[in-house]
Amino acid sequence: MRYQNIQRGTFLARPNRFIAQVELGGRVEVCHVKNTGRCRELLVPGAAVYLERAAGPARKTAWDLVAVEKGSLLINMDAQAPNRVFGEWATGSGLWPTLRTLRPEVRYDASRFDFQLETDEGITFVEVKGVTLEENGEARFPDAPTERGVKHLLELRRAAEEGYGAAVFFVIQMKGVTHFCPNDATHPAFGAALRQAAEGGVRVYAYDCLVTPDSLTIDAPVPVVL
Repeated sequence: MRYQNIQRGTFLARPNRFIAQVELGGRVEVCHVKNTGRCRELLVPGAAVYLERAAGPARKTAWDLVAVEKGSLLINMDAQAPNRVFGEWATGSGLWPTLRTLRPEVRYDASRFDFQLETDEGITFVEVKGVTLEENGEARFPDAPTERGVKHLLELRRAAEEGYGAAVFFVIQMKGVTHFCPNDATHPAFGAALRQAAEGGVRVYAYDCLVTPDSLTIDAPVPVVL
């Protein structure tokens, strides 16, 4: 996926989870943060950030914050991007070689999964999670407690028990990590649910991404350590 009209700025402050103050071209701009997670290790004063000019005259903010530099890493932190890049990538990836259809936002009983894939082997439900947290080369999810994420894993396990294919796909929104693991320190219940899901037949994938200031592309698998 690609962004348009990208500009580089300097992060100053985040008054709340929806907006940030960024120095851009000698002015202080208020921009929309496209990620409501904590991102405390990313959005630190002085960090280089990348902004996309927002479309639509009705917008209250003129810019969206989509990426940030963390040391030598360039990290895409757009929470809407993982589903978009997965949708672009899945058809030609070879991970599901007999894929015929790919449908987003599909209901399953009282739940909703990010994607439904139809292959020669049947139907597979997929939940996509974006990963922006990295420490010493280790990518982790989540960066804040997520009861919704736990619920998704339990639902995937139930789907697998009922004979459907089921997978959780972690899109690591950076390049350069050595492996992926659940963030047990922040949310042990998520880690427990992920291990239970894997034991119950849910496939767990983690792929890193090629990141530029104006693009994000799923690249290669990384080891999953449960």
